Amino acid sequence: MSGFAALAARYDGFIVDLWGVVHDGFAAFPGVLACLEELRAARKRVVFLSNAPRRPAGIVAMLAGMGVTKDLYAGIMSSGEAVFLGLRDRTDEFAALGPRLYHLGPPRDRDVYDTLPYEVVDEPELADFILNTGPDDVLGPHEPELYRPVLEAGLKRHLPMVCANPDLEVMKGGQRIICAGYLAELYKGEGGHVIQRGKPDAAIYGPTLALLGTVRERTLAVGDSLRTDIEGAKAAGIDSCWVLSGIHALHPENAVAEARAHGVSPVAILQGLGW
Repeated sequence: MSGFAALAARYDGFIVDLWGVVHDGFAAFPGVLACLEELRAARKRVVFLSNAPRRPAGIVAMLAGMGVTKDLYAGIMSSGEAVFLGLRDRTDEFAALGPRLYHLGPPRDRDVYDTLPYEVVDEPELADFILNTGPDDVLGPHEPELYRPVLEAGLKRHLPMVCANPDLEVMKGGQRIICAGYLAELYKGEGGHVIQRGKPDAAIYGPTLALLGTVRERTLAVGDSLRTDIEGAKAAGIDSCWVLSGIHALHPENAVAEARAHGVSPVAILQGLGW
């Protein structure tokens, strides 16, 4: 499809991914703000569902800096928020975690734990678990092998890893960079135990739909990643629209075959989120 207008008439609510759909890590994609404004004018509801490893307040501020103001959406759910709630309420697998955490990630992601009663330690050897929010600002997001010493230290002590961003990689300003999910996959591949929240886990769509206030049958999920956004929507029983502005740099003619190869059938494919 060439635009979002025809889809908008078929649904009441939209679960929209952020990185790769709304923005590229620096700025909103062309046409996105106009599309969100049209949805607002049509009284359609939008909730952003992101695998960002931070809580919604920080995401709100980042979006505002890109011109995506709060009047354009009804709420935000993030994998970082889901991890925060798990750490706070000690539900499911979180209940068995000890009180000392080692944070693998940049300082900007500290809101996932900094108001909670955990002790933050400087070395994984002193921790009860690793909280992985992604590559840090020192070693950078391009060389995963630089993180091998931390991963091996955790594996040696059989530490569980909590991953606050299941994404493997994203495109930032035209560059492919690794995310927390990539490091979690390395850890899991060596026998490590990983606790993960976010897309494509269907569980995160429950609180997202609650924010949105629409039923599944009248809701459309919009995302750029087949592995997280489109497979996640399928697992949750929600229609999906795949946009090609993010991680999958495909020619539109090849997109249908690629989706089929992943075992998914989005109801529409767009080159970007434009009206």
